[in-house]
Amino acid sequence: MRTIDSLGDLDGKTVLVRSDFNVPLKDGVITDDGRIRAALPTIRRLLDAGAAVLISAHLGRPGGKVNPDFSLAPVATRLSELLGQPVVLADDVTGDSAKAVAADLKPGQVALLENVRFDARETSKVDTERQELAAEYAALADAYVSDGFGVVHRKQASVYDIAELLPSAAGELVFKEIDSLSKATDNPARPYVVILGGSKVSDKLGVIANLLSKADALLIGGGMAYTFLKAQGFEVGKSLLEEDQVETVKGYMETAKKNGVELVLPVDAVVAPEFAADAPATVVPASEIPEDQMGLDIGPASGELFAEYIMNAKTIAWNGPMGVFEFEAFANGTKAVAAALEATEAFTVVGGGDSAAAVRILGFDESKFSHISTGGGASLELLEGKTLPGIAILED
Repeated sequence: MRTIDSLGDLDGKTVLVRSDFNVPLKDGVITDDGRIRAALPTIRRLLDAGAAVLISAHLGRPGGKVNPDFSLAPVATRLSELLGQPVVLADDVTGDSAKAVAADLKPGQVALLENVRFDARETSKVDTERQELAAEYAALADAYVSDGFGVVHRKQASVYDIAELLPSAAGELVFKEIDSLSKATDNPARPYVVILGGSKVSDKLGVIANLLSKADALLIGGGMAYTFLKAQGFEVGKSLLEEDQVETVKGYMETAKKNGVELVLPVDAVVAPEFAADAPATVVPASEIPEDQMGLDIGPASGELFAEYIMNAKTIAWNGPMGVFEFEAFANGTKAVAAALEATEAFTVVGGGDSAAAVRILGFDESKFSHISTGGGASLELLEGKTLPGIAILED
């Protein structure tokens, strides 16, 4: 991939940086600023080089329409606090306000365009529509740096098409992400253990299929575990179940057996009669979930079992929580996995999304993990072995 150094002297130039500021908000307040902090090294490097930094980013899914609920105003406020300098927010994406902000931007200053997904062309499937918007982005700057790892798996105007119009390079964060995730996918130190959680098997079909030829052990938790338990012949009560994936999962189990990959499922579960924070929680064997109960977390024995595999591994990739960690009664499985990852000396990668949020929300020391990805979908597609458009466009 092309580096920032390949852009030459940036003194006095305006650099458009695509960042990933898709942060969680509650009542207009950012609850996890991890993605904003992850963008700081690239921004500071460009400022130190004498550039003016103009940032494009998205927040949520406003559906191609202006929606104040998805404004980047809270991001601009937090970014200015972290940088210790004002960050101006344009009122639009590439309109009169954006043009005026870009024109007024001086070396050493930072500005932010409004949510790129306020413009339907950003995510259009029609190439010419995206290219038209990309040309409007290009008119605002002299060079482009791709630093939003969370969107590099998308063919979007501010990620892909813009890179064809301006001198372009990958930012510090994208390089760090690719390097770290590659260590967990290309010739990893063994034993190589992958932990997959989250709600649905269907979200991770490609990842599982790819890992059955690479991993030494695959630990399955979260809502997706109940489809695996059903495939083993167990009843799962009211637990999340993808009935249409049961036969696929049986095939995965056969492939794992043939390939010598250990497919490790929960041996117990924390169940409740309903999906609620105050629902009464009970621990039961994974093979004996009552018909009127739903599994909302792996049980304590499963947490110990998973931790044992983690502590004996040399490389570990984790994507997806073990339960409904937002509810205290159902967070212990996720805590057990995170604690083991925090304690091991192995190379550990936390694959973005809810897993990364869980590490921060549950109070773990981020520095104890080798790498915490900022991109849930992008990291999954790398684990799946896919080519990412936003990366491919930056390669010579």
